[in-house]
Amino acid sequence: MSGGPPQRVAVEFESSGQRIAAVVYGVDGAADAPVPAVLICTGFGGTQDTPSIVAAAEAFAAEGWLAMTFDYRSFGLSAGEPRQVVSVPRQLDDIRAAIAHLRDRPEVDPDRVALWGSSLGGGHAITVASDDPRLAGVVAQVPFNGFPKHVEGRSTKDAYALLWIAVRDRVRGWMGRPPLYVKAVGDAGERAIMVGGDSNRTIEVLTGGTWRNEVAPRGLLDMMAYRPGRRAARIQAPLLVCIGEFDRETQGPLTEPLARDAPRGELRSYPFGHFDIYRPEIRVRVLADQVEFLRRAFSGSR
Repeated sequence: MSGGPPQRVAVEFESSGQRIAAVVYGVDGAADAPVPAVLICTGFGGTQDTPSIVAAAEAFAAEGWLAMTFDYRSFGLSAGEPRQVVSVPRQLDDIRAAIAHLRDRPEVDPDRVALWGSSLGGGHAITVASDDPRLAGVVAQVPFNGFPKHVEGRSTKDAYALLWIAVRDRVRGWMGRPPLYVKAVGDAGERAIMVGGDSNRTIEVLTGGTWRNEVAPRGLLDMMAYRPGRRAARIQAPLLVCIGEFDRETQGPLTEPLARDAPRGELRSYPFGHFDIYRPEIRVRVLADQVEFLRRAFSGSR
C-alpha cells in the first residue's frame, strides 16, 4: 500500500426503507481478487466523521482491506426523524443492512467481513455477531453491556431525574411530539447522558463535523434492558474485547465476561479510561492490537 491516505468514497444504502449515509475507505474496485472488509459501528450518539472512527477506518484500509463507516438512522448524514434518537432495535437493523451492503460489493470477499464497534457500537457488534455465523471476526472496544450500578459524577437524585425525563420523552414519542433533548456529554450535576470528568476533553475527542451534543433520552429505556453479553456464547467468530482499566462507563465487571463467555474470545486491557481510548496517542496502540487480531481472523477464514 502507498503511504498516502486511503481513498474515500461516499455511498448510500437502505435500512428499512430509509437512506443510510456511509463512507468506504480503501479499495477502489480494481483489486485482483475480493478483499476482506471491516464494518465500523459508532457508539452512543456518535457519527462516522468522529476522528477516532476515521482513524480506525484508515488503519484498516492501510492493510489493504475495505473499511466502511456509516451513520445510524437519525444521526449524522443519514435519514430519519426525529433526529438524535438512539433506538437499539433500529441500530441493530442498520448494522445488518450495512453488512448486507458490504457482502454485495464486488470488491469484497463476503466470507471475510468483520465487525468493529466501540462503546454502544461494541455491544451492537456482539449482538449482531451472535446471529451471523458467517462473520470472520469481531472487535468490541470498551463495549456496552449494561449500565454500571453507580456512575461517577451523578447522584441518585440526578439519576432518577434523568430517568423521569427519559420516560416523558418516550411518551412524547408515542404522541408524535418532538423529543425532550438533553446533552450527550456534560459536567457532574448537569442533565446529560454521560457526566463526570472533564466534559470539554470528552467532547473534543467525539466532535466531528456532524456530531451534536444532544440526544433524545428515550434511548436510555432501550439500553436499560440491553445486555449483549447474554449472547456472547453464541458467537462463532473470533472475538477481541478491548477494555480500559479505569473505564467508569463500561466497567470491567460488565465487559470482561464478554471475552470469557465467547468460545473464541480474547481480552486486551489497557491502563486508560473510556474516552481516553479515542485519543490519538492512545488509540494508535489499541488499533495496532486490533489490526494484528484481524489479520489472524481473516487468515483463518480463507
